[in-house]
Amino acid sequence: MLLHCAIGAVTTGPPVETSAEPEEGCMSTTRLRTGARLAVALVLSLSGCTALTKQVLVDEQGRTVAGARTVSHCSGSQWEDNSMIAIVPIPIIGLGMPTREINEINADEVLSKCGPPERLANRHVEVDRTACVPAVLTRVISLGVWHWCPANVSYEADVMAPEPPQPVASAPPGAAAPRDILSYRPSQ
Repeated sequence: MLLHCAIGAVTTGPPVETSAEPEEGCMSTTRLRTGARLAVALVLSLSGCTALTKQVLVDEQGRTVAGARTVSHCSGSQWEDNSMIAIVPIPIIGLGMPTREINEINADEVLSKCGPPERLANRHVEVDRTACVPAVLTRVISLGVWHWCPANVSYEADVMAPEPPQPVASAPPGAAAPRDILSYRPSQ
């Protein structure tokens, strides 16, 4: 019967006399079109919340430090929680509200795995929020209050050699170093 409904809706030929009501079990084409439009609008509105899927936090490619020597290259990626909450966290009303990040991703914290910031050059940190698009279902379940967003953070940097220690000023070879003489005097 379903096949008959689909064929009847698609065939183009001479007009055939039909009844005003569709056959039992068949969906009218206007209902199907309305449902498809609603589904498309729902998908576009929900995925539009995460239109920005990639964000570069730091991009210092090509920057070199004068007199510094590159010791190693540090790179990697990790998953971090970049969840968001509605600015007005009231159920249902929160669906139409903008969101703000609960766990903000900081480039300095990510690059701390590579070493101290003064020893890093050519730093690059990028946040990929592509996985947030299917996770928008959490926003629907929480009625717009909260949105779980797993973000993939990739980072890379060149690690420079530490500064050589400065020589300590010492006395000339023939001079004696000054000494402190401590004495004990008994009290009377």
